[in-house]
Amino acid sequence: MFRWFALAALVGCLSISAYYRRRARVQGETIPRRRETTLLRAGRVLVALPLFAAILTYLVNPSWMAWTELPLPTWARWVGVALGFLTVPAAHWVFTSLGRNVSETVLTKSHHELVTSGPYRWIRHPLYTTGIALFLAIGLIAASWFILLFGLITVASIQIVVIPIEERELLTKFGQEYRHYMQRTGRLLPRVLG
Repeated sequence: MFRWFALAALVGCLSISAYYRRRARVQGETIPRRRETTLLRAGRVLVALPLFAAILTYLVNPSWMAWTELPLPTWARWVGVALGFLTVPAAHWVFTSLGRNVSETVLTKSHHELVTSGPYRWIRHPLYTTGIALFLAIGLIAASWFILLFGLITVASIQIVVIPIEERELLTKFGQEYRHYMQRTGRLLPRVLG
């Protein structure tokens, strides 16, 4: 039963993502991934491949992932279900707020606009927050230490590598306006103080 909840959350988020990414490609400029550094692209594959392979393996046949089973109480798995279902409207909110600024890369488009409405009013990178929440939700639903571990590796990679590169690009594009935006918003979660 739990895998169907994981599948619904994953398909919901991926469908929303695919729709808005395709729409952004049609409406405006597309930045090819090859413009990013080889190291960044390789790192993305090294983290994403095992994570998505584990999730897909669990969805196809949970017994194939039994070796990663984590003895979680049932209530923790239900917390994962609730979190997973919350990511679907969150993904919709993020993508509708981004509009044509949706990009496949950390690079900015030539007509890129600084989005500060919707969830971007409080968080600079709510798309990453939503993705991280989805992966952690699926890890809880699957009760899999492997999926949770790669979810945490994803968090670390985004915090340490991806966001600094993206924010350098945004500072170059928007300068002081982005610097002020950084001072009043949180990176992945809303600012509580200051």
